[in-house]
Amino acid sequence: MTNIKKPIALICGISGQDGCYLAQFLLSKGYIVFGTSRDAQGSSFTNLVKLGIKNQVHLLSMAPEDFRSVLVALKKSNPDEVYNLAGQSSVALSFELPAETIQSITIGTLNILEACRMLERRPRIYHSCSGECFGDTLGKPANEFTPFHPMSPYAVAQTSAYWLMNNYRDAYGLFACTGILFNHESPLRPERFVTQKIIQAAKNIIRGSNDQLILGRLNISRDWGWAPEYVKAMWLMLQQDAAQDFVISTGTAISLEDFVRAVFEHFGLDWRDHVIQDERLFRPADASISFGNSKKAEKLLGWKAQIKAGEVARKMIISQL
Repeated sequence: MTNIKKPIALICGISGQDGCYLAQFLLSKGYIVFGTSRDAQGSSFTNLVKLGIKNQVHLLSMAPEDFRSVLVALKKSNPDEVYNLAGQSSVALSFELPAETIQSITIGTLNILEACRMLERRPRIYHSCSGECFGDTLGKPANEFTPFHPMSPYAVAQTSAYWLMNNYRDAYGLFACTGILFNHESPLRPERFVTQKIIQAAKNIIRGSNDQLILGRLNISRDWGWAPEYVKAMWLMLQQDAAQDFVISTGTAISLEDFVRAVFEHFGLDWRDHVIQDERLFRPADASISFGNSKKAEKLLGWKAQIKAGEVARKMIISQL
């Protein structure tokens, strides 16, 4: 009987929300999964533990902006597929740490591409980009032909990484594709992300806390999807005959105020009694409305978001109670 070789995947940045769900998904597909973190020996990998898969993943230390560590991780894992999810991922924090953000995302992507180019057996490469690259979509859903207008250091870094992926695909023939993902949430989100911050505040209030929830702009609108669905789209991109870039989104946007209202109503609370808007939390630049058009993904990948913003909030709440 012939042994069928299991495919090998390397997930750069496995400890985050997307990395953990992607690892879970790939394991269910029969992959051997390697994952990187800056300090694999010292990290707790809480999210992998929550999903019950930490012991099924081979963990490696890697700093994306350190070329040698990238090359070592690739040689140790010898992957068929590389998923680049690493780098500083907070838009708000990127205004405070612009250099770190650009180094970890842009230089990190360059190092991964250059290292893959040098390998004798070149893997397929996926990079997770962001709908933030489009900036304000001015009430129209962004697709693959919409021009970029980045409005934060994070978006600038991701825009640069996007063009690096395109350049290496065209110049060196690498199978390099980018998913331009709009906001996608889950219970694994850290509390610095606004959706998780809102849910945790409402939970604390219903348990007797008198704390107020302090937020910045409430009139911004975003395209919020469900993270476990989005990682399937990442995998589907690397299964195509040719590398292409795809916008991944729900196609709808709701305001932050509406998201807050939905969360607080779930707990039987009136959000207006508990929320304070503080201009000190306003970002130096911020898109008023941002949402995507994923018709290309639906047509070519057979992928379509099933869970949208209101349901995202409900699922995040239920999973944590």
